[in-house]
Amino acid sequence: MKLKIQNIRLKLDHSPDDMKKAVAKKIGVKPKDIKSIKKLRQAVDARKSHVFFNLTVEVDLKIDIIEEIYQKLPDVCLVKPDDSKKLYPGNREMLYNPVIVGAGPAGLMVTLLLARHGYGPILIEQGEDLYSRVKTVKKFWQHGEINSYSNVQFGEGGAGTFSDGKLTSRIGDGRVELFLQALIDKGAPPAVLYEKKPHLGTDVIQKIVLNIRQEILDRGGEIYFNARLTDFDVQNEQIKSIIINDHTELHCSLLVLAIGNSARELFRLLSGKNILFRPKAFAVGLRVEHPQILVDQVQYGSSAGHPRLGAADYHLVYRDQDSGRSMYSFCMCPGGQVIAAASAPQQVVTNGMSYAARNSGVANSALVVTVNPGDWNHEPLGGLILQEQLERQAFSLGGGNYYAPGQLIPDFLDNRESPSLEHSLATYQPGLKSANLKKLFPGEIAGVLHRGLIEFSGKYSFFRDARNVLTGVETRTSSPVRIERTEELCVPGLEGLYPCGEGAGYAGGIVSSAVDGMKVAEKIIANYALPRYQQKLSPADMVRARELSINK
Repeated sequence: MKLKIQNIRLKLDHSPDDMKKAVAKKIGVKPKDIKSIKKLRQAVDARKSHVFFNLTVEVDLKIDIIEEIYQKLPDVCLVKPDDSKKLYPGNREMLYNPVIVGAGPAGLMVTLLLARHGYGPILIEQGEDLYSRVKTVKKFWQHGEINSYSNVQFGEGGAGTFSDGKLTSRIGDGRVELFLQALIDKGAPPAVLYEKKPHLGTDVIQKIVLNIRQEILDRGGEIYFNARLTDFDVQNEQIKSIIINDHTELHCSLLVLAIGNSARELFRLLSGKNILFRPKAFAVGLRVEHPQILVDQVQYGSSAGHPRLGAADYHLVYRDQDSGRSMYSFCMCPGGQVIAAASAPQQVVTNGMSYAARNSGVANSALVVTVNPGDWNHEPLGGLILQEQLERQAFSLGGGNYYAPGQLIPDFLDNRESPSLEHSLATYQPGLKSANLKKLFPGEIAGVLHRGLIEFSGKYSFFRDARNVLTGVETRTSSPVRIERTEELCVPGLEGLYPCGEGAGYAGGIVSSAVDGMKVAEKIIANYALPRYQQKLSPADMVRARELSINK
């Protein structure tokens, strides 16, 4: 039996020997009595004048006094044994290979687990493979040439491929650790298992995604890119087949919708099929950029710049008394950049991205205001329509060439266009056009942004730098809908249709999306036998992932 020990405080420059001594002192043993120490959690404690690490560790001792230590110390508990159960195929008939729509975190994990258990899953993704997608996205950023089906939102890896790669989650689920370990096995740094706010960066994410793809293929799975679900056939409350790219039919008895929160064509397709879904609250707003060094100094004081700390982040909340809405920072990207994230013509969308090093020198975060179904009379697709309206308005304010509208904070508060953005911190490509961003939003939302910025600027010095710039518009904070599903995780009254992940309304971010995908895969494995018939799409119709070299 091992011990879990909390609240081990260590200096930033601690060594492994320092950690061992601190643990030994905490539990009243000698360092030589410790067989091994494993970090479970490491957080930065910057609440006082000196910055420390606060650790939770797992300890294995050479001496048999674990029960004695556990009973007398408040920060110590016993490590529970791993009670995860091995999965075995169920006995319900599955005629054809399970089909998964969407190659984001949820879709990749569903496909990976099903492949590991011999189900020969078929993953279809409307976007391109990773290498092709990166080229397409760079062309959009440089020249404003958009591909509606392969972009920052769609393609191998999902929207997380072009992001900060945050691995934080509030869900208390043992699958989180399993997912993080899977990432480590595919190339993530081991620290993601114990850091309080782990992140990967877009460069590391891309390597991991390619490695996941390869295992799926090696285990008999199939992956097809440029393969868009355009229809499906239902008979007697059962999926019978799907249509890909308007013409290719594929028999299908089990379909997983692991779609992202930008899958608007699919939301409309589902609505036309009378699939039950409900409107969901989300948030809209702007991106703000600051000098990273100022954020570091506010958060870490004299320890700012320490190599073990890296670039600092923040999380801010403002609760507006006039409207009852909240404004908060979202998807904060230390040392990153603001990116063009549109997925349809004549629309402008912003998001934040960083590389693993987080060394751009510029911090950015979304500042968003809550919106809810009451704002669109609870119409199922009302939130989607609001998003599109804001994005088209941003396109227009930006000049109609995928430039984004931008504004300095003092000018936003004074309700005027900025005379120039030339010396601002703007990182958005292909570029910014000065505009009055209050014109983007309904008056109440603009008012909350105004009052929230006044409060943030009064409290935090990094909001008062003259180079800070606001960029619009941020709309893809979470899915505007939730697809209803039963305790068996399938759509009510439609056997074999499994919605999951962020787009379906059951997750928010990389980790929770992946975990929801794992839940769906486990449910399928527990219920269904291996498919009776194996099938593949014709190479004449589809481009298969195995034909793409990982070593390009």
